Amino acid sequence: MAIQGQSAASLLDVNLTAGSAALVLLVLIATTAVPAAQAQTFQVLHTFTGGADGSEPSGGGLTSDSQGNLYGTANGGIYNANCLTSGQQFGCGTVYKLTHKSGGWAFSLLYSFTGSTDGYLPNQILTFDSEGSLYGSTRGGGGYYCQGIYCGTVFKLRPPAAFHCITISCPWTETTLYQFQGYPNDGAQPAFGHLTFDAAGNLYGTTSWGAPSGYSGNVYKLTPGGSGWTESVLYNFTGGYDGDASRSGVVFDNAGNLYGTTTLGGLYGDGVIFRLTPTESGWRETVLHNFQDSTDGSGPNGAVVMDAAGNLYGVTFSGDPNQGGTVWELSPSNGSWTFRVLYALTGSGEDGPNGGLFMDAAGNLYGATLLEGAYHKGNVFKLSPSNGAWVYTSLYDFTGGSDGSWPNSRVTMDANGNLFGSTELGGEKQNGVIWEITP
Repeated sequence: MAIQGQSAASLLDVNLTAGSAALVLLVLIATTAVPAAQAQTFQVLHTFTGGADGSEPSGGGLTSDSQGNLYGTANGGIYNANCLTSGQQFGCGTVYKLTHKSGGWAFSLLYSFTGSTDGYLPNQILTFDSEGSLYGSTRGGGGYYCQGIYCGTVFKLRPPAAFHCITISCPWTETTLYQFQGYPNDGAQPAFGHLTFDAAGNLYGTTSWGAPSGYSGNVYKLTPGGSGWTESVLYNFTGGYDGDASRSGVVFDNAGNLYGTTTLGGLYGDGVIFRLTPTESGWRETVLHNFQDSTDGSGPNGAVVMDAAGNLYGVTFSGDPNQGGTVWELSPSNGSWTFRVLYALTGSGEDGPNGGLFMDAAGNLYGATLLEGAYHKGNVFKLSPSNGAWVYTSLYDFTGGSDGSWPNSRVTMDANGNLFGSTELGGEKQNGVIWEITP
């Protein structure tokens, strides 16, 4: 089952727009106010040009630091012949930062991918370590070729030393931690979710393709060492009842188990929620829920969220009962698990949420749909718990104009309750935008 839409960032067979250059771009953006629903204030923080800043910011979503700065990835950029997909050549993608300044936001380019060993098409939610370095992955590039696209990489970006950098426009230093090799060795095309650290500094993630089964992906671990990072495969999906093509990343519980989803596979072919449990003989997979389309949705996608009680939350991008995808909860219950749909979205097929959920301190859930809302260009929504039920509020409906269209990523929130996200398309240049919703 393919994800709805024609943009490369959400499909394995990628078509990128204009390329990128290893230049540092600093633009002070005057925010653009756009009328919003439910008394929210919506504004565009940056409109991608398809030039050195990149295009189609589709990755997993934005990451914020303790100062409220935003970090994300975008595809495309200035033309680069190394990034060849489906017979066409484009830019390789960028990593960027948005810093809040008086009167607007400053956009700075942290890194432009070259399409060689560092990869191209960065696609994940970026993850910070304790020293302020960023970690993520690319869906293409690296040194190994996988079915029409290179297999992808995991990378690290280290910030410049403060005494070497007196402006916010200083580039960061990229290190490629691992190049995926694809079938039959490890896996390929890492997931849209995010990389997860354990207490020892190891990284965990998922791939959507490759592994010994050929196409089904895996869950992997990267361990740092004196000579670099070593990859080990924790579990290879077979494409059958255990699941197929994980694009969620994984999260830990307090006991050290890992949880995630696969978009396909399972008893009904509509995806699963899985748990991996460490044992003396390796990691054991347990399927906790099989999606079956009829009432619970189909195609779980994007990062899953776990609350303090161990409940899991996530989304499906399509499926019944209303054809618009679902928001779901999976709760531990007396040694078993209870699944329920918190809200069934209304759509026409594979146009529901694709980037996972964000949970605030009060337990409210936030997400975005690809092509739902009043104008069928996507919307941002909130689900609030109330007396055992959940109340749905649409916070903003994209029009497809200067405000963007197709929000294909997770939303995030700062300490003041402001929501941030991106659209893959739309904007004045039709290359996507970064937006903010202020309560």
